[in-house]
Amino acid sequence: MTNPLKKIMPNTLEHEGVWVGEYQYIDLAGNITDRHKSRVECVFPDDGDVVYIQRNHFTWDDGREHKVEFSGILRDDRIWWDTETFSGWGWQASPRLFLLELDRKDLPGASFLEAIVMGDDQQQRVRTWHWFKDAECFQRTLCNEARL
Repeated sequence: MTNPLKKIMPNTLEHEGVWVGEYQYIDLAGNITDRHKSRVECVFPDDGDVVYIQRNHFTWDDGREHKVEFSGILRDDRIWWDTETFSGWGWQASPRLFLLELDRKDLPGASFLEAIVMGDDQQQRVRTWHWFKDAECFQRTLCNEARL
């Protein structure tokens, strides 16, 4: 069996592999409220109902660490997630652009829209999250990543 994303969103599979970078959370005044390093592994299994697996490992300069793994299924030609902390979907908007619309379960009333933009050489990508709570933007997340 082959991963159905190869037919529905072929450019999405270009994200497969390990990406390292840094996340910066920025409030509306432009202040960085959090910064941490990231290692993100993207996997696209060929068998089973799961079409996407992501493994995140975040580290902070003060020694904190956070590891999480989540998977997505294909429904209505989109990747759908339903995890402990968020639910929602993502889709390939253009060959270099993947968009996500996610509701936060761990922050009632909050959601975010994410854009992942692949660089021309497929060795760099950037991510932006626009966070909303009760219909108002309250922060953004910026991330630069490089393929390992």
